[in-house]
Parts: sequence; C-alpha cells; structure tokens
Amino acid sequence: MERLKRLRQQALNFSHCKDEFYYRFYKAYEQNAHLGRYERYAESFYTTFSGLTPCISEGELIVGKLDGILSGDEAAEWESTYRDVARTRCDGAGGGQDSHMAFDYEKLLSLGIVGVIGEIDRYLLDRDAESAAYYRCCRRCLMAVAEHAKRYAALASELAESETDSVRAEELRLLSRVCERVPMYPARDFYEALQSVHFMTYVISLNPFRFCPQQFQLGRPDRYLLPYYERDTREGRISRERAQLLLDCLGIQINNRVPAGLSSGYLVGGRDEDGSVVANDLTRMCMQVVSDVRLVYPAVGLCYVEDMPSDCLSMACEILSHGCSHPAIFNDDVIAEGLISWGVPKKDARSYIHSTCVEITPIAASNVWVASPYTNMVGLLLEAMDGEYESYEALFAALLERLDRRIEQNFATERKKREVRAQNSLNPLLSCFVNDCLAKGKDIEAGGARYNWIMPSFVGMANLVDSLYALKSVVYDERRLSLGQLREILAHNFEGAEALRLELLERLPKYGNNDDAVDGYFEVLIDHIVKKCRSLTGEDASRALIPSVFCWQMHEYFGRRTGATPDGRVAGFPLGDGSGPCQGRERLGPTASVLSSTKWEHRDLIGGVAVNMKFSKSTLGRDSLAAMESLIKAYMARGGFEMQINVTDRDTLLRAQETPAAYRDLVVRIGGYSDYFTRLSTEMQEELILRTEHKI
Repeated sequence: MERLKRLRQQALNFSHCKDEFYYRFYKAYEQNAHLGRYERYAESFYTTFSGLTPCISEGELIVGKLDGILSGDEAAEWESTYRDVARTRCDGAGGGQDSHMAFDYEKLLSLGIVGVIGEIDRYLLDRDAESAAYYRCCRRCLMAVAEHAKRYAALASELAESETDSVRAEELRLLSRVCERVPMYPARDFYEALQSVHFMTYVISLNPFRFCPQQFQLGRPDRYLLPYYERDTREGRISRERAQLLLDCLGIQINNRVPAGLSSGYLVGGRDEDGSVVANDLTRMCMQVVSDVRLVYPAVGLCYVEDMPSDCLSMACEILSHGCSHPAIFNDDVIAEGLISWGVPKKDARSYIHSTCVEITPIAASNVWVASPYTNMVGLLLEAMDGEYESYEALFAALLERLDRRIEQNFATERKKREVRAQNSLNPLLSCFVNDCLAKGKDIEAGGARYNWIMPSFVGMANLVDSLYALKSVVYDERRLSLGQLREILAHNFEGAEALRLELLERLPKYGNNDDAVDGYFEVLIDHIVKKCRSLTGEDASRALIPSVFCWQMHEYFGRRTGATPDGRVAGFPLGDGSGPCQGRERLGPTASVLSSTKWEHRDLIGGVAVNMKFSKSTLGRDSLAAMESLIKAYMARGGFEMQINVTDRDTLLRAQETPAAYRDLVVRIGGYSDYFTRLSTEMQEELILRTEHKI
C-alpha cells in the first residue's frame, strides 16, 4: 500500500532529535528556579508542552512525534546555554535504568486524563503539604499533555483547510476531532483508543531528567484494545482492513519514538488472569503488523501456550520465514510460574511484558532495572586463573567465590543508585499510570511502584561452560599443561600455539550438542546464580534481585575487551549470544541445540533468557515451517523461556556488507533485540554471519 511505503520511508529517515523539548523545558526550569521542587517541575513541564511544536507527516493517521530541530536564536541559545544546563541536571538525577516497562493502558483508555485528575483530587483531600505538592505536580503534568493534544488537533484542522485531496482532508478533520477527545477523555472507539495509547506513550517518553532514549512497551494490545475493536466491527463502524491499517500506522510510529538499537513493541497471546487462552483477531493482526511494516519495530512477542489455536504459531513461523526477525516466541506458562515464584500474585503474573528484549516485568506496576549490570562470566574465570589450584574443584570454588562477591557488589551499587534517583529525580506523569504511586503519594523514582526489582544479566555463559570443560580436560584430567602454562598461552592470544587452539575449539565437546558432560556445567552455574540472588532478596519481594542470561549487544562489547579464553576463542572475538551455544559450535543440528539449552531450569530467570536460532532461507522448503513449529513446541515443552529466530542466509548478509545502501531495512536478531544489519559494527556483522545456519 502506497501510504505504508511512504510512512515506512519517513520512519527510516527520521532524525529522533529532541533539542526543542529539552530547550523549552530547561529554559522554563531556569526561569522557575524560585519555586519549590514539585511546582518548579510542574510549571516547566506545562510550559514545555504548551509550546512544543506538533508534527503531522503526509499520510499519518496516528500522530505524535518530536521533530525537535531548532533554528535561529533558539538553536544558538540551546547550544550556548541550555544544552549544558540540561546535561548537568540529567547527570545529577542519577544513573540506572528506566522505561523498561509498560504502564497502565487500561486505566488511560477507561478514565482518560480527566478521570485520573479526579482520582488525584480525591487523594488530595486531607494530605500533608509535601504530598499535596506532589499530587498537584502530577495534576499539572496531565494537563500539559491535554494542551499538547490540542495543538495537534489545531494543526490537523489547519492542514485539512489547505489540503487539496478531499479524502486526505477528511482524514485530517477526523484526526482533529480524535485529538480533541483523547487522551483527555476516555476512548470511545478503536481509533480513539489507538491514538490515546500512542500519544501518551510518546509524551511519557519525553523525560526531562533523562538524556537517554526511552523505550516503553505497549503492553498487551490484543487485550485492552479488544472491546473497542469488537464493538466497532459489530456495529459496522470499522472494517478489519481499516483496523489493520491503523495498527500498522501505530507500529510505524514506534520507529519515530524509539531510535534503532533499542527495543520497543508489545506481546500478544498467552493466558489471561482466569487461565483462558488469549487468541483473537487482534492477536493475529498485531503479529501481521511485523510483516506489513518490516521495520526494526514493533518488537513483537507471541506468548505461546500448548492449547492455543494452532494457526497462531503457524502464522508467527510464516512471518519469520519471510526474513522478519519477529515475533519472538515466549513460554507463557513458564514465565507466569516464574513470576509467582518471585512473589508476584497470579493476577499480575498473567499480565507481564518483555520490557525490552526478554526481561519480564509486570504491566502497570513496575520500576524494574533490567540488565543492571551485565557481568562478563568468562572474564571472571580469567581473573580466577591468576591463582594456582591443586584441583579443578578448587579452581571452580574460587570462580564461584568471585562470582558471589561480584553479585553482592553490583547489587549494593545498584541500590545506591536507586537512593540517588529517589533524592534527585522525578517522573510524575509516568507515576500517574503505575501502581501504586498515586495510592502511596510516592513518585516512581522514590519507590512508588509495586515492583522495584534489579535484574543483573550474566553474559558469556556458553564460553564459560566450554572453557571450564576444556580446563578440566587439558589441565586437570589429561595434565597436558599446567594452569600457569595455559594462562601464559592465553595471555599471548595463542601465538605459536594455533594447533592447541584448534584442538580446544574443535576436538573437545561443546555446549549445544546434547552432551551431558558439558551441558551439566550450565545447570550448576545457573542453580548457583539463582540461589545467590534469592539469598540477597530477603523478605521484600518488591525489591528482589532477579537474574537473567541474555546480552543485548554486550557479548560483542565484552568480547572486544576480553583476552583469549580456554574454549579456543581468540582475544577480541564476541562472546556467545544469549544462553544458547557459541557461534558455530552446534555440530549436531537444531534439535541437539534445543536439548542442551533446556537441561537447566529457565523458570526462575525472569530477568530474561534468550535462545537464538538461525535458519537458512535458501533451503526453506514445503515442510520447513512444520519442522520449525515442531522445534519451537519441543523447546517450549521442555521448559524453554523464549526463542528468537533469524531466517536469512550468509550470501544476503555478505551482500549487505558490500552494498549497505541497498539493504538499509534488513533487520536481524542480535542477542534479545533486533537491529538494522547495516547499522551494526563490523564486528557484530561478522558475529552474525558466523552463527550456525541450520537447514530445515
């Protein structure tokens, strides 16, 4: 469709400049320096959105994006004065994570801003001065959103008057009426609901105290949008084709909200809080967006349950077979059980989101810091190898001791960051849509959310497992080398010892080939990590320390900074991606790889488990999709957490390296998220090319 092609191209070229937003906020913030903390923020926020320039591109049906390029005196003033003011204030707000969550879309759609203001007004009764000031701040920020929506309504009306195409003019007039209505008031139909969802997400993504991009998720649209869709279709107000177009437009707008290299999207399917399977028209239509849009976003996940209609998984596999990197497949029952094991009530456990890549957080109630921080597991082994040990058991014990200390130190560091944020940061607009901030009268940055978990991620697990097996075999079982001799060889990156490197890499068994002798190491390490994290959590489940084994792109970052390792990996080469085998080490096909990847318990790793599979597009045949479905079902039946699939081929990736301009929209799966192949570093591109390409 011509409209989608045009909007898609606009999204590929979008600049994601936020200069105007920060300029207007910090100019007002400096002018309001005489006000109290909450009033200063509120008035600056209101001034910003009352004057922020609306942007509606040709053909858009869902609106709200920031084309924030300044010019003239404003640009000069921003560069000379307010850019430094903004950076200094954002730095002072504190480090740590944000925006890895989905807020309360059901509340937004059922109450609108006016209803939330009514809720705040009730809380304002009989409050102390500090709490009252905070509630008034929340109220003022909500009104700022309403003012900004009015500017969009006015622009749409103005554009309609000058539009020569009568069809587009009517679209703009309708859009103007929609923006007059939402998000100020409750949504009445499917169109208003979609516009309200996007507009509030777009505004909440503009956080004046965070200079980094925000990547909020859209929750479960096949649940909260379903009543509007069913009523509109039943009463003849919208066709399925029109609804699909609007969903596609929403998907494109995510690309205008979130820069490439991150992750933003939604989940569909799974079970609701009563245990019933969610599989409706919107479940399928929300997946169809991936195929229609073919951009890096939306990052869509299908929550698989064994008794869901078979066509849902078939549709996901069909989309993947066309070279799309979504949907990812999540094991809904395993994840819900895992959430419950960490103290989450069943109702919340059935309403979760992959908060960016694979990190799981309860919807509408979370301020979870994911991947906080990443830990280089094979790097810990290299540190431990600086000592001398009489036995492998002694070396392994030293490794675990180092791991425990690192987990403790990192947890203490992240909690200290939380304290700094509580003192120096604010996010009152977001707090209005996160339980239980308003009920507590407490900002999300100050601990108002129901779940304030910290989720460390452990990277390079497969390298560590393969390295431990190699160490035990060569140094302690065969006694061909001393630990000191191997350490020296690694320090010189196998220089003069290439035969040994190839032996370590090729002769010895590797994780990913259904070999219990190697795979068992993974299970022991995961059990230890989970127990250690649980021991530090204590009684307060709302502030749990919950582990994960995924990597985003940190396997490449750590790899560049890590010397040669006992598994035969050379210095500087990327570590293994996610929790599957290292690149190219699956020698017995995808089934053996799946068996290895599910010999250890995934359930408790609610911080996220990512298993990447790469299938050859050139060899896909008539029976390939059925084989892909069977493999996914086997993985899920064995308790697998999440699987993500690339269907591509080496030749395509090589051509994209040679002529990147012709492959700007080639999307690939990395280590939990997707990105444009041509925007990746050369090292990351090479790592993807080297991953095992299975034929089915």
